[in-house]
Amino acid sequence: MAGQAKKPIKITETILRDAHQSLIATRMTTEQMLPIVEKLDKVGYYSVECWGGATFDASLRFLKEDPWERLRKLRDGFKNTKLQMLFRGQNILGYRPYADDVVEYFVQKSVANGIDIIRIFDCMNDIRNLQTAVNAANKEKAHAQVAMSYTLGDAYTMDYWVKLAKSIENMGASSICIKDMAGLLLPYKATELVKTLKSSVKIPIQLHTHYTSGVAAMTYLKAVEAGVDVIDTAMSPFALGTSQPATEVMVETFRGTPYDTGFDQNLLAEIADYFRPMRDEALDSGLLNPKNLGVNIKTLLYQVPGGMLSNLTSQLKEQHAEDKFYDVLEEVPKVRKDLGEPPLVTPSSQIVGTQAVFNVLMGERYKMVTKETKAVLSGKYGKTAKPFNPEVQKKCIGNEKVITCRPADLIPDELDTLRGEMAQWSEQEEDVLSYALFPQVATDFFKYREAQQKKVDPTVADTDNKAYPV
Repeated sequence: MAGQAKKPIKITETILRDAHQSLIATRMTTEQMLPIVEKLDKVGYYSVECWGGATFDASLRFLKEDPWERLRKLRDGFKNTKLQMLFRGQNILGYRPYADDVVEYFVQKSVANGIDIIRIFDCMNDIRNLQTAVNAANKEKAHAQVAMSYTLGDAYTMDYWVKLAKSIENMGASSICIKDMAGLLLPYKATELVKTLKSSVKIPIQLHTHYTSGVAAMTYLKAVEAGVDVIDTAMSPFALGTSQPATEVMVETFRGTPYDTGFDQNLLAEIADYFRPMRDEALDSGLLNPKNLGVNIKTLLYQVPGGMLSNLTSQLKEQHAEDKFYDVLEEVPKVRKDLGEPPLVTPSSQIVGTQAVFNVLMGERYKMVTKETKAVLSGKYGKTAKPFNPEVQKKCIGNEKVITCRPADLIPDELDTLRGEMAQWSEQEEDVLSYALFPQVATDFFKYREAQQKKVDPTVADTDNKAYPV
């Protein structure tokens, strides 16, 4: 350490987005967030992640809140801190690719309502699915951070990551995020990856991981020593388990070193005190499952994200086939290989997992094929790191023509049509974007909003009480 140049580590706080998404199914309300904003704003964070991911869907669907209104209120409160969101590339915050005009308008409105940094990722790491969002963010003078969805497999060599990082830099991104959604990045591998990337590109590098497999804090320590610029942490009441390492712990770890954040632990303790009753309440109500707080070593053994493991368990339970759990776990990597070895992150994790369940339950592989599996094999989600298994492709889609261009090139502009469809509900320009992503859920919300204004009981369609992963 002696004689080492001072390079304080920057921190992105995830308590208002990924932390509660990972642990309590994105159920933190705007009302719960606002009273603590003033204190969060004083910490000195690089940024606070507070929007995007599943927050948009959950706000409309379960909390009956306007996500745009949440963003505006948070922007009003944060005077000194950059606000950050997570954005699924061409899929925006939804589950299908959208036309370029919708992507561009969504970025424009996100920035206009208060977002400074947009973290953009694609479940295939297909650069073509990221370019429109990056261009739009740059046009709006926002910070376009492109995330590499980190994963393991034959295709994912150091050369692969360097080539991807250089492509991200060349496409005009302001920074790169190593997005380790399953907690697969091991400490010494992080040293190697960060050092190699830092010597290959000039733009800053941020690291995002989850505690699921138990190694995340050690991974951060090695990454920081290797020169990473920013790490993502969560305030302790909503840290660990399927969330991120605890902010206070990482701050104390680097105290008195060249990486010292200079954060005030007394201020952090006050913030933790504010969130702790929410955690207790979530544990009491069952919203926070204690199982999500432990270490799940199967994550490292099977390279399957924690959220995907719980999805597989519930799918098998519904079919009274819990005894097939390990058969399905063994089938997952095989299906993933057949589908071109994509990273397992929304929506590819759900697609691969569901197909693995069908393959095991049917007793014959690909006897029953989901429409999403067919879409992947016909190129509708983009280009994978490795080629598809040709026999599986033939069995699933026959002689159907495979898309080789950027999938969104085949989607005509949608905004005008969408505006026409939802004109009767429109109260603000942003409403068309809520409708574009979740037509039924947004319409239910618009009816609810209108009823609230008239102070009558709304008739709102019941929706599944379902948690949405990253």
